[in-house]
Amino acid sequence: MTTSIFAPTTATPRVAQVITLAEAQALIWQEAELLDTLGYKAWLDLWTAEGYYVIPTERGDGDPVVQLNLLYDDDAMRRMRVKRLTSGFAMASSPPARTVRTVSRFVVAASEPGLIAVRGAQILVEYKYDRTRIIAADVTYRIVATDDGLKLDQKVVTLINADDPLHGIGYLL
Repeated sequence: MTTSIFAPTTATPRVAQVITLAEAQALIWQEAELLDTLGYKAWLDLWTAEGYYVIPTERGDGDPVVQLNLLYDDDAMRRMRVKRLTSGFAMASSPPARTVRTVSRFVVAASEPGLIAVRGAQILVEYKYDRTRIIAADVTYRIVATDDGLKLDQKVVTLINADDPLHGIGYLL
């Protein structure tokens, strides 16, 4: 299995089940629903404690451990980010933007018992202050089987314009 798209400190699958693409898609769609409905606290429960949420500043299959990233969130940072987004004190998220995202074009990038890596595309439409903005990205997910069901272990969101200046985003991609 090629792991260049993933940070090396990922969770070890605890259940040796074969994860199907359909099962992975269901988790990805659940995540999209939670993010669009501002269910950030429930979103935290979709993750392994060892997982990373990454938004690199470059396109390509670079190593997020050594390259510059807009975000490189471990469990503690994800929790701090959610607290900030839900506190009402984050300027970029007050008031919160309305978002609708579509995730599609799913392809299995790697698979072994207990884990699956899926590549896909995301189109997110944001509405805030009478303005609509579209954000497009390639997304790679690493999903592992745990005793508590399937969990996100890695999510790498590579924006189509990753190397351009990024205007304030007050939500999770």
